[in-house]
Amino acid sequence: MEPYAREALAAVTTRALPPYRTLTVERITPVLGAEVSGVDLAQEIPAEQLEEIRTAFLHHHVLVFRDQAISIEDHKRFAAAFGELRPVNPPPPEADPYILEISTTSAAVNVAGNGWHADGTADAEPSLGSMLYITEVPEPGCGGDTLFANMHLAYEMLSPAMRSLLDQLTAVHDGAQALQGYTPPADYVIPLSEHPLVARHPETGRKLLYVNKAYTSRIPQLSAQESQALLGMLFETIAARPALHCRVHWTPHTLVFWDNRCVQHHATYDYYPYARYGRRVAINGGPVKG
Repeated sequence: MEPYAREALAAVTTRALPPYRTLTVERITPVLGAEVSGVDLAQEIPAEQLEEIRTAFLHHHVLVFRDQAISIEDHKRFAAAFGELRPVNPPPPEADPYILEISTTSAAVNVAGNGWHADGTADAEPSLGSMLYITEVPEPGCGGDTLFANMHLAYEMLSPAMRSLLDQLTAVHDGAQALQGYTPPADYVIPLSEHPLVARHPETGRKLLYVNKAYTSRIPQLSAQESQALLGMLFETIAARPALHCRVHWTPHTLVFWDNRCVQHHATYDYYPYARYGRRVAINGGPVKG
């Protein structure tokens, strides 16, 4: 590992941990993710505890809450504490417009999210975060984990020369790319947006790499060949660098809340022919700034 990459990794792993009075927060890895206990998401959360959850969220980016028996209204109430609820797009017919059902049947050949991505980055205003609540998991020992990757660290571990180049660029995010193989509703307007390739987190100000294989199609400042080569390198860096990752093993009635602005995830489909079921609520957070 190059010295600049070691320095970036050390800066993240040796950060002081925030103190907590009302929660227990245990890291999954030093770079990403934490398990949170001592909170009941089925109840109205006290202001102090909610503020500590917000602190943990900004520090760890992925929070895991286990053994939570929550209703759809509980789920939406918790999400609404962090921002405006984000409607599902395209909207589900004759269903709650804020609930995306995550359902894998035993006959599924593939599943949505089986690849590194961030949710909805083709939209003009990407989401703040997502809360996924899983109630049915594959049989024990049959897979279904979700991988997460830290996009702050993905940027910080690049060489100074590469960071300097990327700082000047933008990237086009195309919803049609993520829909390959699917037929959207006839009235669905496929989103297309251009964002800074290196963005700043709107709350912490930290820089992050803002490209993902599902949606990012090209870098308009480069030739097609240059764009393809550079994006391919960045996508491979995210997928092939375990130092960026944490892994969440699902158990029934687990809710995971991740920061969609600085985290990518990969819903690993390694449990065929078993089933999984859950529901996701997303939160609006405005565009990520360059």
